[in-house]
Amino acid sequence: MTTTPHTPAPPAAESGANATQRFKTDKSTHPVNTPKERVDLLAREVLDAVHNTIRKHKVTYDEYNALKAWLISVGETGEWPLFLDVWVEHVVEEVATEHRQGNKGSIEGPYYVPGAPHRGSHGAVPMRQNEAGTPLRWRGRVTSTDGHALEHATVELWQADADGLYSQFAPGIPDWNLRGTFSVDSEGRFEIRTIRPAPYQIPTDGACGKLIAAAGWHAWRPAHLHVKVSAPGHELLTAQLYFPGDEHNDDDIASAVKPELMLNPRPAPDGDGDIVHYDFVLDPVRD
Repeated sequence: MTTTPHTPAPPAAESGANATQRFKTDKSTHPVNTPKERVDLLAREVLDAVHNTIRKHKVTYDEYNALKAWLISVGETGEWPLFLDVWVEHVVEEVATEHRQGNKGSIEGPYYVPGAPHRGSHGAVPMRQNEAGTPLRWRGRVTSTDGHALEHATVELWQADADGLYSQFAPGIPDWNLRGTFSVDSEGRFEIRTIRPAPYQIPTDGACGKLIAAAGWHAWRPAHLHVKVSAPGHELLTAQLYFPGDEHNDDDIASAVKPELMLNPRPAPDGDGDIVHYDFVLDPVRD
């Protein structure tokens, strides 16, 4: 294992501001033409659920004002992307992909950045010199549900470092560290060299941390690799891949772990870290 200087975690407000700005840049400009009738239906049902909770549990004015103060704090620290991605997105992902016959997906989370450097079909993610962590070689293949290789597929990978921090969301880390885009060969195969990521806690010094403390929860996410796998004529797959034995696989704060997303690392034959095999099957785009 190599080492790099420890990078301090950024404050929640800084991390939240980065995530908010990234969302505004990448997603909030996409038009959504939702009919008024559906907006009315969804808004009313969400509010009805809130009203029913208040009535059922006899919520007091003190509790209501504490909630109002907390909601204001979430906005002030820019933590809405974190809150929604940790506690809500896994259900949206479940509903959006329940029809798929290919690989299971998972949440994207707040730390994706498009445009990571291209590294070919066999290459390494950008890393600092002497990047800390156990070397990891990942070999896989991308096919369609009918079994044929998707030779024009791409695999985007991003991950936390050995301190549990993401480039572009923590200071002192090169912009594209541990972020790469990989093509596949004519048989749909790829090989990626990286390091095993570390488990980490979501920021706890801001509004989300106050909720975690008040509810008596923990803030841990198990170690994972993020991927987006795409190919012409096929649905985009967004997933997180996990490692056996992590103590928080069964109680992930983001509720994003699925058995189908578990990796099978083994010691590399040459003794240089671990090697893992994991393939992707993509669903054709529906008419």
